[in-house]
Amino acid sequence: MRYARLSTYDLTKGNFAELTGLAEKGILPTYAKVPGFVNFGLVDAGDHKVVSISVWETHEEAENSVSMAATWIRENIADRIRLVTTSIGELALFRGVPVAA
Repeated sequence: MRYARLSTYDLTKGNFAELTGLAEKGILPTYAKVPGFVNFGLVDAGDHKVVSISVWETHEEAENSVSMAATWIRENIADRIRLVTTSIGELALFRGVPVAA
């Protein structure tokens, strides 16, 4: 069973597009090097709220991602976002439809 880590942030400076670009060039490559990493995404939840979703093979790997994210945020974008909540849970259902070519 896979595990998801969901973190909610307040966007305190800049905009969602800027944050997405920074995350794509920063935390995503960091996660991609870590065993157990599956997926990462950001959600513009409106009203200067951002939700980060990462999927991991094990609960322990999801837990370890908390400190990785905190370090990356502190070193790169601490002036742009503020952590509100973080939750980790077993991913019971996460499926999609294949994209047509």
